[in-house]
Amino acid sequence: MRPINEAEEQFEINLLPMIDIIFSILAFFIISTLFLTRSQGLPVDLPSAQTVEPKQSVQLNITIKSDGKMFLDRQPIELGKLKAVLVEKVDPNSESVVIINADEKVEHGTVVKVMDRLRQVPGVKMAIAAEQE
Repeated sequence: MRPINEAEEQFEINLLPMIDIIFSILAFFIISTLFLTRSQGLPVDLPSAQTVEPKQSVQLNITIKSDGKMFLDRQPIELGKLKAVLVEKVDPNSESVVIINADEKVEHGTVVKVMDRLRQVPGVKMAIAAEQE
């Protein structure tokens, strides 16, 4: 039995180490999500070579508004100048993608003309943007 004069020890929960641990875990998750990439293939160990050339791909956006105005990466452009500008921006050996964002009210013929100009530029792949229903 304890003597009555002896003071009881005060128990405290120290929150500072717990806060440090929580911030460390938070920092770990933030940093690790920055390095997440979408891998399209299976994981393999790639061989190394001294003559490796990185492929530079360019992604361009062509927007066609409902009134027929056309923009290449938010810059106004005319249909007649589209091919010349794309030839300057796209390397023929790259795998460049041009995404067509056309309003649903745009005439079908306008989109076909843009697609025809894109087919004339070597090294360009084309995609049409749409919303999922």
